[in-house]
Amino acid sequence: MSATTTTTPTMTMELTETAAEEIKKFVAGEEGLPETAGLRVRVVPGGCSGFQYSLNIEEDSRSGDHILDKHGVRLFIDMFSAQYLNGVKIDYVTGMMGSGFTFTNPNATGGCGCGSSFTA
Repeated sequence: MSATTTTTPTMTMELTETAAEEIKKFVAGEEGLPETAGLRVRVVPGGCSGFQYSLNIEEDSRSGDHILDKHGVRLFIDMFSAQYLNGVKIDYVTGMMGSGFTFTNPNATGGCGCGSSFTA
């Protein structure tokens, strides 16, 4: 009988240096965060297209999370969200309409006009 091993599927995500710098500013503004802290990137039901992106600073990862380190920022992605976020590029842009994080998602099959939700 051969031994089998279960491996977690590979998860990739791109975070631009501009986005990483903005995230570092948010983390620096939070008092008392441990060194294990990072940014949770998730997909949650909602928005006009079905799914929305969610970004939250958390003190530690959870069991089963993918943990990525990009430009000195630790990213936590849960297994449910990973299927929708694999290959996503997160950027931070500033323009006439304001500034904020943008997501380029190769897994999205559609989106809304405001760009804050997507269909998979």
